[in-house]
Amino acid sequence: MRIARRRCRALKARCEGEPTQVSVCHCLECQRRKGSVFGVQARFPMLCVTTDGEFRTYERVGESGLWARYHFCPGCGATVFYENEDLPGAYAIPVGAFADPTFAHPTRSIFESRKHQWVQILEGNIEAKP
Repeated sequence: MRIARRRCRALKARCEGEPTQVSVCHCLECQRRKGSVFGVQARFPMLCVTTDGEFRTYERVGESGLWARYHFCPGCGATVFYENEDLPGAYAIPVGAFADPTFAHPTRSIFESRKHQWVQILEGNIEAKP
């Protein structure tokens, strides 16, 4: 069991089992959402995730032309989980929300054409997508 939450602790996501995927996204929307140069998220089947607390939802269409629905804490504004049209039946949860330095490393890096030139993703188990 893994628990993702933000600093205010008002909204939590409890995840059973291991993530089906951990990825790094360099798209401009992830950069804006995170206030960083990329986002890192773990995907879990929706059936393995239980949420606790009130949340609001924001939906947008991304660079891919597909929608994303972000579920965030109305108190602190932090995204705790979200879903993407291209991966039905799964929630993506920002890896930082687990506050676990031993969390599984990313195996996929996407929107690399938007990657800042000084960012280096370690080779090996990463599948890169332009």
